[in-house]
Amino acid sequence: MPSVSVVVPALNEARNIPYVFSRIPADVYEVILVDGFSVDGTVEIASQVRPDVRVVAQTRKGKGNALACGFAAATGDIIAAVDADGSADPGEIPRFVAALLDGAHFAKGTRFVEGGGSSDITRLRSFGNYALTNFFNVFYGRNYSDLCYGFNVFWRRYVPVLGLDATSPLQPDGDGGLWGDGFEVETLIHVRVAKAGLVVAEVPSFEHARIHGVSNLNAFRDGRRVLHTILAERGRPQSPAVLDVAEPSISPQQPPVAQAPGEISSSPAFTGSEQEPVEVLMSGGDSADRTV
Repeated sequence: MPSVSVVVPALNEARNIPYVFSRIPADVYEVILVDGFSVDGTVEIASQVRPDVRVVAQTRKGKGNALACGFAAATGDIIAAVDADGSADPGEIPRFVAALLDGAHFAKGTRFVEGGGSSDITRLRSFGNYALTNFFNVFYGRNYSDLCYGFNVFWRRYVPVLGLDATSPLQPDGDGGLWGDGFEVETLIHVRVAKAGLVVAEVPSFEHARIHGVSNLNAFRDGRRVLHTILAERGRPQSPAVLDVAEPSISPQQPPVAQAPGEISSSPAFTGSEQEPVEVLMSGGDSADRTV
């Protein structure tokens, strides 16, 4: 069965990490904590809770840079991006993996279909998300129900399509980040996935309120950044395409992916034994959306 790398970007999330890690399925291949220069003991707590965690330091600042660093470090067949604040439930990962095994290239969470929901989103943010999602759909020929939700799971071979930069240094006169380093990264990812014509499955997901700490989200500021990303990316060249190679054949008889030399010993690959039927909306290229 495919191996799953769970990427968790974190900045001062020491109080939330124990809960988030406790919800990660026991048989994932690896857990990668991407630390954004935390000063509250996030790395130490993560290592205590999960001794086999791989800790990766960010190269710049921002959630987008954290995801770029985590995706570059991942070695599993599948990558699951999960926030460290407890808002997204890692226990839902099997649903997303099931969508990929059903033929999707990319699985994105949605709070706005049957089976999904939120105990955190405000009416203002919900309206803004609705407007931005429809604007995105018109521009990129999709039929998404939820653009601004960061629970994403996808085949690792499509990382090049995302075009995220994990290595470039900051410019001397820079403001602390490059294009895509901030919260606009989720929109950036979906724009590039749509432009590449990948098949996307929307998977019902429930968003919980942050457990500890205060969110950095701002409805107006982040809404403008999402809108700017939708418009700015339309004229940019697409990232290099992935070679047209069929997905690896998956069968219960296949052994887990071999571990890279020098890596910390990790749990067996995710088996998918807890998968359950899930309704997903599939879209790819110019093909019509379909329910499977």
